[in-house]
Amino acid sequence: MSSDRTAEPRRETTDGGISFWFAQAGIPAPREPLPGDTRTDVCIVGGGYTGLWTAYYLKKAVPFLHITVLEAKFCGYGASGRNGGRLHNGFAGRDRYAKLHGHEAAVRLQRAMNDSVGEVVRVAAEEKIDAGIHRGGLLEVARTPAQLARLKDYHSVEIAFGERDRVLRGARETAERIKVNGAVGSTWTPHGARLHPVRLVNGLAAAVEALGVTVHESTPVTEIRPKHAVTPYGTVRAPYVLRCTEGYTAGVKGHRRTWLPMNSSMIVTEPLPAALWETLGWEGRETLGDMAHSSTYAQRTPDDRIALGGRGVPYRFGSKTDDDGRTAPATVEALRRVLVRFFPAAAGVAVDHAWSGVLGVPRDRCATVTLDRSTGLGWAGGYAGSGVATANLAARTLRDLIRQDSGQAGPTELTALPWVDHRVRRWEPEPLRWLGVHGAYAAHRAADRRETASSRADSDPLARVADRITGRG
Repeated sequence: MSSDRTAEPRRETTDGGISFWFAQAGIPAPREPLPGDTRTDVCIVGGGYTGLWTAYYLKKAVPFLHITVLEAKFCGYGASGRNGGRLHNGFAGRDRYAKLHGHEAAVRLQRAMNDSVGEVVRVAAEEKIDAGIHRGGLLEVARTPAQLARLKDYHSVEIAFGERDRVLRGARETAERIKVNGAVGSTWTPHGARLHPVRLVNGLAAAVEALGVTVHESTPVTEIRPKHAVTPYGTVRAPYVLRCTEGYTAGVKGHRRTWLPMNSSMIVTEPLPAALWETLGWEGRETLGDMAHSSTYAQRTPDDRIALGGRGVPYRFGSKTDDDGRTAPATVEALRRVLVRFFPAAAGVAVDHAWSGVLGVPRDRCATVTLDRSTGLGWAGGYAGSGVATANLAARTLRDLIRQDSGQAGPTELTALPWVDHRVRRWEPEPLRWLGVHGAYAAHRAADRRETASSRADSDPLARVADRITGRG
């Protein structure tokens, strides 16, 4: 197909509307907001993956607990309903935890993450949640000499952290799996799966309600303090109040600089015909990533589309977040160009939908789980874009911490993991926050362009500077 059709899709692209996943699956009937002041045993703030998984595991473990979930909009409105549908074992902050607690502690954390992929698949099957799950693993590709060098280093590090089943592939073997234009190598792990994000979050919400958990939607929490969650409709009092708000944490009083709401954008194509899939391969339906500094992620959807994402406008001044996922036309076009660079044969394919959302990024990029035993306040998050599986592990860890604190159980393998009770310094005030993030991502994009234009096998110095600014390095 001719590439001159890239700027002229066959039909208009739907922009925003939360996400394609919600447009396809539908938004469930609204749940009632909080009716007034109330008491409960555990109050969970946030109706995304972390909050719903926590409610699920706590109620299963201690059926007599009264658990209340408070959601500002509706369940899955945030990253849980807008992500790329990549369930995999990637984890934010592992290398730093290895430095702080030792290599073996980080290996235990990585093994727990590996197991979390299977745990999500297991529960979805047990609860009869049709989330379009296909366990094809995660394939990460390199398209330049510098990316290939990073990929080989990355592969070696993953092996050192216990991934004995990871496979390194050359250009020919990669093309046999999927024909990414210019791919010179790849690394594959079986600890990954493709899923439909909204079908999973809708199924989880239904499952926790069936267990007897109370879910209130359209109930924003404006302040969290010991034993209190304050909303415009009343205050919920509980011995334990858990903050599970990820990229929307900045909207809670006192947390403007706790985690950075980083923006990510996505497009999804029309369904591709069988003949085009024969050209592209991707029969294993692996989830896809790359080794660029401004990384790309993608999946082959259950209905044979390509969903592809990356950074658009990385951050809004003052930690602001969008309302319905609307995406700048320049970002949509940039993602379309990435799609065509990866898959030139898809140049004439229409983009059906574009959307954006935010994810939570700590200053040191370390995902954390914490329960303050003196106040009953707990939180989990800071997944930095790897939350689909990490949220499940975080929820099971919060369950064990609460059971341990209440005397119902002793320490477990999960409560001993090094991310438990990790504290992170706050982000810088504005305008330093905005300048640093935008400067770093501009440097990452420039580094990618320079690496593409050259044959150098080492990472561009601009990227190393940007990594130090953003906490990656």
